[in-house]
Amino acid sequence: MKADTKVLKLVKRTGPPDQPELTATQKAVAAEPVKTLQPAAVRTVVATEPVKTPQPAAHQAIAMEPGGHQGLNSEQMLQLYRTMYLSRKLDDKEIQLKRQNKIFFQISGAGHEAVLVAAGMVLKPGYDWFYPYYRDRALCLHLGMTPLEQLLAAVGAEKDPSSHGRQMPSHWGHRKLNIVSQSSPTGTQLLQAVGCAEAGYRFKLIKELKKRVSNFQVDEVVYVSLGDGASSEGEFWEALNTACNLKLPVLFLLEDNGYAISVPVEVQTAGGDVSRLVENFPNLYVEKCDGTDALAVLAVMRRAANYCRSGKGPAFVHAKVIRPYSHSLSDNERLYRPDEERAVDAERDPIKRFGSLLIEEGFCDQDELQQIKDEIDTQVSQAADQALASPQPAPETATLYVFSPDVDPTAKEFDKEDDVQLSGNAGTMVDLINRCLHTEMTRDPRVIIFGEDIADCSREQYLETLKGKGGVFKVTANLQRRFGSARVFNAPLAEANIVGRAIGLATRGLKPVVEIQFFDYIWPAMHQIRNELALMRWRSSNEWKAPVVIRVPIGGYLKGGAIYHSQSGTSIFTQIPGLRVIYPSNALDANGLLRTAIRCDDPVLFLEHKHLYRQTYNKSQYPPDDFMIPFGKAKTVRNGTDLSIITYGALVQRSLVAAKQAEQQGISVEIVDLRSLVPYDWNAIVATVKKTNRVILAHEDSLSFGYGAEIAARIADELFEQLDAPVRRVAALDTFCAYAPQLEDAILPQVADVANAILDLKRY
Repeated sequence: MKADTKVLKLVKRTGPPDQPELTATQKAVAAEPVKTLQPAAVRTVVATEPVKTPQPAAHQAIAMEPGGHQGLNSEQMLQLYRTMYLSRKLDDKEIQLKRQNKIFFQISGAGHEAVLVAAGMVLKPGYDWFYPYYRDRALCLHLGMTPLEQLLAAVGAEKDPSSHGRQMPSHWGHRKLNIVSQSSPTGTQLLQAVGCAEAGYRFKLIKELKKRVSNFQVDEVVYVSLGDGASSEGEFWEALNTACNLKLPVLFLLEDNGYAISVPVEVQTAGGDVSRLVENFPNLYVEKCDGTDALAVLAVMRRAANYCRSGKGPAFVHAKVIRPYSHSLSDNERLYRPDEERAVDAERDPIKRFGSLLIEEGFCDQDELQQIKDEIDTQVSQAADQALASPQPAPETATLYVFSPDVDPTAKEFDKEDDVQLSGNAGTMVDLINRCLHTEMTRDPRVIIFGEDIADCSREQYLETLKGKGGVFKVTANLQRRFGSARVFNAPLAEANIVGRAIGLATRGLKPVVEIQFFDYIWPAMHQIRNELALMRWRSSNEWKAPVVIRVPIGGYLKGGAIYHSQSGTSIFTQIPGLRVIYPSNALDANGLLRTAIRCDDPVLFLEHKHLYRQTYNKSQYPPDDFMIPFGKAKTVRNGTDLSIITYGALVQRSLVAAKQAEQQGISVEIVDLRSLVPYDWNAIVATVKKTNRVILAHEDSLSFGYGAEIAARIADELFEQLDAPVRRVAALDTFCAYAPQLEDAILPQVADVANAILDLKRY
């Protein structure tokens, strides 16, 4: 069996209980003994070979050897304390500023400082990759963020490196340090971290990329953290599943402070102990520790990081920490936490414990420790003054970076339609999409394709004897055969997993073209699409981007598709800033628009109508390999003078049939196929309305709140004087698509519905 698929053995170990026994020195920290939680069985993965410490490299993390102080010298011990105390003082300063109404939100990392500084000591900024969550202030400080940079975020300053004033404070991001832009939703970062690590895995396998990679290190680790509440999210389990399955170097840090806002851990988690639930994941190193004991957790983090660097798989560190402050300043923990419980936590305060240890062990005396505190207090006060004086973003910058400032897919260089030379036998939409994917994968080795059932055959040993699947509609047929399983592969049946991983892969410079098998099942990925994919560039003010293409079969007219294979909710996605939405109606347009989607630098939702996949009326010969159609360019598919139909997708052909019927009654109908929904071609709409003075909007989606309503409203607003009649709409009923053919015909707009609208509008 190959090394990369070797199953590692799970071995019981006598690991630390929920909180390890304190040393005599550590016991001296608290006025009263720290209560020890009940022991829990802990498993770790033990490799068949010892875990090797990686060779030193640029930005090498601090090397530590086992010992009483984990090999740290006096200077390093004091620096550890400085960072912990600095983190706490920044929290306190922000709390003060919030109460003075000088900042607008505050959420602290208090109580988490020890484990976070430990993580920073074993990881490397600008070398490893980081997906922190909002309590990770101390980690970011140790990696190199300055107090001023963190306070710039608190005041919403333009120079805030995380978001340039666009996100709440403690939503960390720093391009130079490889801290990827963080968002507010809990758990979404986990799948992106897996995708980030997977990029390194793919880089190793794709030989064409080996000389083109500048941001990949052979032993890099991807750090991702979460709170105990986020472990209830399904994406947490999806992330663990894929990381273990691919043996990715992801270091999962669970910072368990016992509460998700007001909900205690035993309500969140079966048995109250997440590490017990994950201990049987294969290839996963699991260790539980007291996250308030700085030296003990340093040893744990070192073991976890070395395990990841060794290529054995991911690690899961479950650190029991405290939350001495409320969840945020919008919360009051005294409403749900008794004073006795809060007092016990206070005795485990990591800063108090480590400060006492420094004095007990002779690293400094009380006066020297106070001098450190005073220096940091002054530093934080000065940084706060600077931050408050720093300008906020100018109002006119609000719309910057919704889309790429560098690549404009509406530009002339993407327009190859004029005099295009076609060749070969005519192919269907499936054929021409497949050809586009083949040519783009040949052109650019960064293009990778994955989704449910899209490979020819996951078990490669059978490829020679089987025809292969290549997607339920055969759109991706033979791609795996030609480009290999490193670039074309099946994903778990988990839509959030597909999109979340794609975001992480795109962040590292790959070009994922993923497939959601049916539009009806895109909803589990909605969190990743709406709050992550579409927002990555804008929320980081162009520091980060994720140009993913999501291909999605959509629509009805299937005779039997019913409720869950006929959905058409385009307007839900066209409302999302930062997401381009494309909807071709024929084979040639699908080829050219998909190529533009792959070559542009923005997230694209590429909608492919299932009913149109193999229709003969929309077939085309094959265009050249550089054929592209720009976004935002509509196409007049029929000229007319009496009225206009503006449409897209399956309604294009139905409108053409209805127009031919109207022509027999002397009515000349012009038809404009939008093709691109975001952006749409307003100039083409203006031209056709001015030409005919009557307009119908036709689409398959429901009538109320549908895509056509926006176009109709804008026509009424800006072109009212050009109209000789009200704007009409033809669309589906405000219900769902039924299984029975007679019901489906009544629900979805038919040729007769378009024809009746033409006659009615002409008579007005």
